[in-house]
Amino acid sequence: MASDKVGHQGDSAQSVIDQVRLGYAAIAEKGSWRKAADAGCGGGGCCGASNLDESSLARNIGYSEAELAAAPEGANMGLSCGNPTAIASLVPGEVVLDLGSGGGFDVFIAGAKVGSTGRVIGVDMTPEMISKARRNTAAYRQQIGLDNVEFRLGEIEHLPVADASVDVVISNCVLNLSPDKPQVWREIARVLKPGGRVAVSDLALLRALPDAVRQMIEALVGCVAGAVLVEETRRMIHDAGLADIKLTPKPQYIKAMADSEDPLYRKVMEALPVGSSASDFITSLDVAARKPKGRP
Repeated sequence: MASDKVGHQGDSAQSVIDQVRLGYAAIAEKGSWRKAADAGCGGGGCCGASNLDESSLARNIGYSEAELAAAPEGANMGLSCGNPTAIASLVPGEVVLDLGSGGGFDVFIAGAKVGSTGRVIGVDMTPEMISKARRNTAAYRQQIGLDNVEFRLGEIEHLPVADASVDVVISNCVLNLSPDKPQVWREIARVLKPGGRVAVSDLALLRALPDAVRQMIEALVGCVAGAVLVEETRRMIHDAGLADIKLTPKPQYIKAMADSEDPLYRKVMEALPVGSSASDFITSLDVAARKPKGRP
């Protein structure tokens, strides 16, 4: 069974965090997964697909043209594996928290949905990503005409957000990067208002990955090696005190990665048992849950 405490075998939790931070700092500094891959990120998963540009990938996983238009140029760095804002069904006036907000792509899309009476907070542990997102904010304000987003530096295991202050928590292909996923889910439960909801797109496992895959550093940064089994995800959400859990596998993302001849997924497939495919082991997963109204 894959561990939910440390996402990369043989590494301490802090080492995992440091590796992920370095990988995403490179993406932020280069401006996209593609440029970072050229500089050594390695491509793959959250680092992007070799034959799909950022906009094509976003359309492939369900973003509409209107949603793409709400995000300033440069905010979409090809790091998505789903569309959590669509799952969330956001409405005007809600307070939204995006875990691992990167350059602000989903924050800006959510901001347009919650309007002037709403608020969206992005949290990311990489200073370079926070700086990039804050620079993108000026373009968002000019383009959309709203001043309703902010970005905070912090780790998703220790969110810089008050108790019971958020209506919706979203996240896009980030929770799998954490070396302590149960703690992330406890933090999500803490910051949600009673009755608040979760809408997460992430990668999960249908079967345990071979050790050779879990030990690839590029597979960790690429959001594969740190993923856990679907049922482990359900257990962690339940143990955090959340209810109405709905997990929906979305295999089309993994198929798109494999069909695009993405370098990470090629390497992963080479390490899998003969006759199997990446989609036999890995899936994109839409996660929905709710904090019970009676829980503080």
